[in-house]
Amino acid sequence: MATQLATLGGGCFWCTEAVFQQIRGVKSVEPGYAGGEGADPSYEDVCEGKTGHAEVVRLSFDPAIVSYRELLEIFFTIHDPTTLNRQGNDVGTQYRSVVYFHTPEQHAMALQMMGEMAKLWDAPLVTEVTEAPMFYPAEDYHRNYFKMNAQQRYCSLVVAPKVEKTRKYFAGKLVA
Repeated sequence: MATQLATLGGGCFWCTEAVFQQIRGVKSVEPGYAGGEGADPSYEDVCEGKTGHAEVVRLSFDPAIVSYRELLEIFFTIHDPTTLNRQGNDVGTQYRSVVYFHTPEQHAMALQMMGEMAKLWDAPLVTEVTEAPMFYPAEDYHRNYFKMNAQQRYCSLVVAPKVEKTRKYFAGKLVA
């Protein structure tokens, strides 16, 4: 079976990249921007709220090894889908919770998962589910950020706990 794409935004893309790089069946994880106005946004413009883009990761995955549903389960476990335009201390529309679907089947699965996840949270989910817009790769220095900067304060305080949570809850899905 051919690889498929998934595009997800759940806060800082350094976190989501680090989490999904661990998952068996995920062939590539690329941080980038989607869902805003204007072509080729810069990190600075996105962070300043000038473009409306979200920080996202685009995953290429093998559905014979990891299903889209499983990717969504991980996604909804590693971030808070009830906080509008923020994750922890990261605040702004670029940190919004969003599922950009690439196929009608992904759309249906995202809506199904939203219904299931809504039962697990005390507050309403604010995750957007919308058709995948144009994806713009992030600048090179954002790629493999956690792997290259694990000792950096943000990485140790914010990214590392999400990586550990993934290892705890999804141990059977990790790359060896």
